[in-house]
Amino acid sequence: MKRVIQSLIFGSCTALTVGCSATGKTDSFTFTADLPPSFAYVATVYYVPAEGQTCTVPTADNLSPQFNREWRTEYKPDAQINLRRTRNGCDLVLHRITLDINATYGKERGDFGGDSANVAVRETLLETSKGTFNAAGESEFSGQCQWLFRTSGKPRILRKILDCKNTDAQGVVTKGHPFAAYTLDQLPGKTVRLNIKLADEEEPYMGDTWVKVPNGWKHCMGDNFEDQDAFCFGNYTDFSTFKMADGRHCTIYPGCTENKEVTP
Repeated sequence: MKRVIQSLIFGSCTALTVGCSATGKTDSFTFTADLPPSFAYVATVYYVPAEGQTCTVPTADNLSPQFNREWRTEYKPDAQINLRRTRNGCDLVLHRITLDINATYGKERGDFGGDSANVAVRETLLETSKGTFNAAGESEFSGQCQWLFRTSGKPRILRKILDCKNTDAQGVVTKGHPFAAYTLDQLPGKTVRLNIKLADEEEPYMGDTWVKVPNGWKHCMGDNFEDQDAFCFGNYTDFSTFKMADGRHCTIYPGCTENKEVTP
């Protein structure tokens, strides 16, 4: 018993340590993320029966663990994720991690946007499909998120949509959401990092609704102020005001300087 206590104190892996197997080997890895300010991720972890298993486990007995579920108030970038577990006598292995990338742009609860990223884990993969690790045992996959803006409602309140895309090793945006894949035997004791950059410029969510001007974008009027689509349709002289998340009424985004007073 004394040896077990000493092992726990000094960080050695024992059968009693979270993320360790009965053989004493680390059976977990660390997932973490480098995100822009006001960003956070929520990780949902899915397990399936290991290869060769003929058992099945009802969803109610195989609930998916979540990390950073309360991302607004209790966010932690590091998550320790187990690679295996047993439910109802069935040996399960990690299959995938779904990542919700959330970011806030205002103070109200609804002033946020979200998109996704994914990590796939398989018992075997083609070498060209597997993520790689450096000498320190770290692997990184990356993406770029961009704010897309539009207005909604009769007051034409400005809302933002988060759009996240995968990027290659050179930082060039590619198709799809940020994604990485690993085999089970790659991950014990390692660290997988998601690195997200924020695009320098925001863009309209829909084409032909805003017009580019020297210090930002102007919103086309459309048929009238209550026209929710408000497509320009060649009319690039009639523009509408809109309301920012902080209450300002503006005519240009993001260069709204004509009214710095916050309205009720």
